[in-house]
Amino acid sequence: MVNLLLKQFLKAEIEIKRRIMYKKAKDLGFTHPIVVDYSQELDVLLNRYLKQAQAS
Repeated sequence: MVNLLLKQFLKAEIEIKRRIMYKKAKDLGFTHPIVVDYSQELDVLLNRYLKQAQAS
């Protein structure tokens, strides 16, 4: 149950982070440091999600 809730939470966080990143990229360009930071944060979330998916 906890794994399911965590996966749902991570999916929501991933979607939010992805939308923000694309908006920033549209405004600033994909190579802007802020966009790169969002991309790296998104990578961390995706890795955590995949780790949870493999554990269940």
